[in-house]
Amino acid sequence: MQYLLGIDIGTSGTKTVLFDIDGNTISSATYEYPLYQPHAGWAEQNAEDWWEAVVKSIREVLRKSSVNSEDVKGVGLSGQMHGLVMLDKDYKVLRPSIIWCDQRTSNECVEITNKVGEKRLIEITANPALTGFTASKIMWVKNNEPHIYEKIYKILLPKDYIRFMLTGEFATEVSDASGMQLLDVPNRRWSDEVLEKLDIDKDFLAKVYESVEVTGKINKKAAELTGLKEGTIVVGGAGDQAAGAVGNGIVKKGIISSTIGTSGVVFAYTDKVTIDPKGRVHTFCHAVPNTWHVMGVTQGAGLSLKWFRDNFCSDEKEVASLTDVDVYEILTKEAEKSTVGCEGLIYLPYLMGERTPHLDPYARGVFFGLSAKHTKRDMLRAVMEGVSYSLKDCMEIIKDMGIEALEVRASGGGGRSPLWRQMQADMYNTDVVTINSSERPALGVAILAGVGAGIYSSVSDACDNIIKVSTVQKPIEKNISIYNSYYNVYKNLYTSLKKNFKELDEINNR
Repeated sequence: MQYLLGIDIGTSGTKTVLFDIDGNTISSATYEYPLYQPHAGWAEQNAEDWWEAVVKSIREVLRKSSVNSEDVKGVGLSGQMHGLVMLDKDYKVLRPSIIWCDQRTSNECVEITNKVGEKRLIEITANPALTGFTASKIMWVKNNEPHIYEKIYKILLPKDYIRFMLTGEFATEVSDASGMQLLDVPNRRWSDEVLEKLDIDKDFLAKVYESVEVTGKINKKAAELTGLKEGTIVVGGAGDQAAGAVGNGIVKKGIISSTIGTSGVVFAYTDKVTIDPKGRVHTFCHAVPNTWHVMGVTQGAGLSLKWFRDNFCSDEKEVASLTDVDVYEILTKEAEKSTVGCEGLIYLPYLMGERTPHLDPYARGVFFGLSAKHTKRDMLRAVMEGVSYSLKDCMEIIKDMGIEALEVRASGGGGRSPLWRQMQADMYNTDVVTINSSERPALGVAILAGVGAGIYSSVSDACDNIIKVSTVQKPIEKNISIYNSYYNVYKNLYTSLKKNFKELDEINNR
């Protein structure tokens, strides 16, 4: 038998999954780690925590499966995008990683835009300067921690740090590198122009590969720590969104994914470079060779529901622990008791600022329309609907770019909720389906590893054979008009509050 290993280095934890070549899950393991927020709007993690979780999860997966490590034919890596890992010449991590949702770099975004030029930056990197992207984080360290910056030998993304620890190779691949804002996205290579204008040494960066290419092999030390066989290939892999898209079969026209994880993402495949000149959605290289993808991102999707759970649902959490039922199932049943549209209660999910379509680090969460008649279950449903409205924002822009949405595939933790899927079907007025595997990022990079190992002829052929539609939820006609009416209000709320968000930030930082 032949097997493939997919490793997903996420924000809340690392999940490692062993698959057979038909895409069936053989065993999996997850290890969590903390996120640190030393100041409002900051978000950091320790790269060493990711490595510890990877080692433990690989060992556990191999132990539980009883699979011989010689039968593991390839390893694929997925990871949270945009995170900044800096190593010195001794390969030691210089500081905690500034991760994707960190919002400290607004001044650096202005600096990048001024140095490169707003139009030229979008032409090259396919995106405007954003606080979440890696380039602004590098510039922040350069401006605020020069004693750290002067020690840099290599700059890596989260999954690429793990690659280095597994193989000793400095490498990245096109999908994840696209989110650094240092890549020439149309030409799939580092941009000398951007690097020169920002005065970032190109030698800091790893070699760029296509996602299915072999980037290294498990070295002796990693083999001893993990139980993998020395010499097992490790392919480029993908950033978490591209990896999840491959694992969801988003490798052809007309099929779009809508993912609710910590953040929320609407993701569409395209076989040509398609760039929004306003920079409201992101265009990145896809993990399928010589293709691209367009995605809209809302920062606080599943994060919003987790925030509500942690702060207002202690009773539900206790019931869940006593009955061994997922607390989110309990919350969903409560939300179902509220009406569609929550009788005018609207939630803006901007807990960590926003990316699509507003590109505003100062935006904050809001409950609008709250009255004495509303209950906790109304607020709970409003959170879920508000996240869905934010995903509809993304979908509308993608459609305006001429990209068809014939079918939407739901994924992420939120994709397991029938209620959340129904909200999206009603708001998109499109069928929302799920597929036969829930391990999308890990499965996606396992497929990439299978292509790299010669097991599959191509990514699309592998997806056709492995991925099948499991459930279908169709729009409910009466809900479509209700949501359209409230969505019109939702869209205007940000514009009304934009100035107030900035004023609030200035007060908080006096």
